[in-house]
Order: sequence, then structure tokens, then C-alpha cells
Amino acid sequence: MLFVNKMCRVVLIAMSGVLVTACSSMSAGNLFSNYSAQNKPVYQAVQQGNYVDAQQELPDYRAGDILDNMEKGRVNFLASAYPASKTSFELSDKAVREWQDQPLISLSETATSAGALAVNDNLTSYQPADYELGFLHLYLGLNYIKINSLEGALVEMRRANQVQERARKAREAELRSAESDMKKSGLSPNLGSVLSRYPDAGDKLKAVQNGYLLYLSALLYETQGDPNSAYVDYRRALAVAPDNKQVIDGTLRVATLLGMRQDLALLTKQYGPYQPLPKGEGRVIIIDERGVVKAMDDWQLTIPVNDSRGNLALYSVSLPYYHDNEAQRFGSLQLDGRGISGDELVDVNLMASNQLTEKMPSILLRQVLRVVTKDLVRRETTNGNDVGSILFSVFNTLTEQADTRSWQSLPEKVYSSGATLEAGTHELVASGKPYQFEVREGQTTLVWLSRQGSNVTIWHKQLGAIE
Repeated sequence: MLFVNKMCRVVLIAMSGVLVTACSSMSAGNLFSNYSAQNKPVYQAVQQGNYVDAQQELPDYRAGDILDNMEKGRVNFLASAYPASKTSFELSDKAVREWQDQPLISLSETATSAGALAVNDNLTSYQPADYELGFLHLYLGLNYIKINSLEGALVEMRRANQVQERARKAREAELRSAESDMKKSGLSPNLGSVLSRYPDAGDKLKAVQNGYLLYLSALLYETQGDPNSAYVDYRRALAVAPDNKQVIDGTLRVATLLGMRQDLALLTKQYGPYQPLPKGEGRVIIIDERGVVKAMDDWQLTIPVNDSRGNLALYSVSLPYYHDNEAQRFGSLQLDGRGISGDELVDVNLMASNQLTEKMPSILLRQVLRVVTKDLVRRETTNGNDVGSILFSVFNTLTEQADTRSWQSLPEKVYSSGATLEAGTHELVASGKPYQFEVREGQTTLVWLSRQGSNVTIWHKQLGAIE
């Protein structure tokens, strides 16, 4: 018994430096559990549309200021707690800027990386994906729209577009390769890609460029009276969502306003002529967020490792992956008693899966290095003792957790639909809940809604009335 206690102390002392690092970078629970498991109560509450329950399940601290505040901002937005949502997103944005301003090699990052090699990747600081940064600015922009600040919303759209452009340039070679493959397959060019000079890369482009963000940005620039900037983003949105009717209509509308004769000839040939707004009517644009993006799970296996002395040790290996679950289904919206269909703007699952695919080579490399590091530590601390090896294997099994961190309260997909309606009061029914809004002659009314489970959050703005 004394010998076992001695070996326990040896193992704990050997890992003490790692544990200190762990405690400084994440909560104790994260050492023995992955993010998806810990966030499950919040995720399930959002998935079921229980927004208030999700608010109550939000922790004070779980994954750091960037991701924690992304989740808080989104959940509060769904719960119509808009001031709290804006504050949380601003805190996340501040944390992102601090992370981006760090030197490439910092003492804290070196320490957490070393700890991650000995324990798991959850010890590293969270680095948000490009698509998550885009959504951060998008939801900050929506918060500004809620308080009628067009200027604030456009600042966030510009910042989001900078993220989009960096993401595209970083993957230029992959996008061009995908474009080449499509041409070899005999697929005709996407007109939006031609007009915007974007690679015609099909789903690969959709995986790195957010059509929702581009369309909203174009709509806001048009509202501001900046058709040139609006046309840039409409063309980009058309490259990503070439079959979206609202994107097509917006591109035609602004191209007509700007007198882009060559572009109009191409657009009209493919989509038909622009239909101006009839007298006495207004335009309604509906943004329809649906469901919740998939959360990563962890896949675990045990591998045996023999050292030079012939001693056997078992090591747990854990990798993140996405389940191939069936998409959530939602009924059609009813506008003034008539069903309306929507066209996809963005598939967030596609963007999230692409992000994991891009990260997987580095994840696998770190996993191999971790096994080597743990085996080295085991040999140095146990000196071939079987009891020590067993204790080390237990510690390894308990702490080997896949890094499943991601922004899990984002929507699964986003659609848009639209109509031209007579000025006056109209009704939209979503998830069985009626919502009334005003349409003004010659103006655009934006109706935003997000549906999860049997619940819906919905609001509208007269775009011509925000400043």
C-alpha cells in the first residue's frame, strides 16, 4: 500500500506542471470532459427552442472569453435579451483582438502547447474558425440593426467582409483546384463567379464564404444609398448562392440602378429582366434561420505501445468528428395565409465540417506527438514498474479528450424568401405563431426569424427608417 501511494505521488508530481497549466487555461471539468459533453444542456435547450432554459444553463466560464461569449451572445439574442447579447459579442470581439495581437510565439501559448502535448488539446487557447469570426460580426451587425444603427451595422459588415476575404485568399489554391475539377466535369461557369471574379468552386466556395453575410451586407449598403458597395457584395453573394431568388433580384436591381449594361445583358439572359417594384407596394425580405449546427463528438480508441524493455502500456486516443445525423425539418412559412418557400443562403454544417477537415492533419500530428510524449513521461516516472504504468494509463484514459470546441448555438442553415406586398399590415406565421408587421410603399421591410424546435424568435425593421 505504501508503495502504491509512493507511485501515485511520483505520477502526480510529474504531471503537476501540466495541471498548473491546465488550471490557468480552463476549468477543472475540462481536463476530464470535452466541450460538447459539458455544453450539452445548453445545446439541447437551444435545439428544442427553450431559449430561457439555455440562458440559465450558460456557465460563467468554460472555454475562454472568445467562445463563451459567442455562445452567450447568440443564446441571449435568441431569447430576445438584446443588450446582453450585444455586450457578450463585444466581449468576444475584444478577446479576439487580444488573441490576434499576441506575438506569434508567446510564453502563455508555449506553456499551453506543452501542456496539451502531455494531456489533451483542450489546454490550448481557443482559436476561432474564420466562419465563426464572420458570424461574430454578423450578429453584432444584427444587434446594431435592432437599435436602428445602420452605421454600426455597416462597420461590422466591413469587418466581416475582411474576414471573408482573408479566408478566401488563404484557400485560393484549393478553390482554383475545385474550379478546375468542375470545368473538367463539364459544368458551366457560375455567373456570379464570373461577375465577382470569384473562383467557381461550388460547395468548396460555400464552405468558406458565407452567403448570408454577403447578402445582408449588400442589403445594408443598398439601404445606405451606396449602390457600388452593394453591387460588390451582391455579386459575391451570387457566386456563393447562384440560385437564391433574393440574391438574384438584388443583383439585378442594383445593376439596373448603376446602368451596368454588360453585366445586365448576362444577368438578364440567365435570370430574366429585372421587375421593378409596383406602385403602392413595398418589398419584404425574410431571413429564416433554422435549427442548430451540429456539435462535434469524440471518437476514442486504445492503442498498445511497447517500450525498449518490452513493457506494455495502453494509450487512449481521441479524435473529434461530426455525426451524420439527419437534418432538422421545419414547416413552410405562411405569408398572409399563403405558403412561401425559401432559398438557401448558407449551410453552417458544411462550413463547420470543412473547418474540421482542414484542421485534421494537424490534429493527427499532435495526437501522434502526444502518445510519444506520454510514453516518454511514463518511462521516466515509473522506471518499468507495473503499478506505476497502470496508474499512468488510468490518468491517460481520464484526460484524453478530443477538442470538440466550436460555436454550437449557430443555426444549421439560413434561408431567404421575399415578396412584394401592398402597403399596410401583413401577417407571417412561423412555427404556428402569427407575427404582424407593416409594409411601406417603395421601402424594404426586413423580417428576421430564427426557428429551433417548436419555438421562434422574430422581429422586423423598416430598412429605409434606420440611420
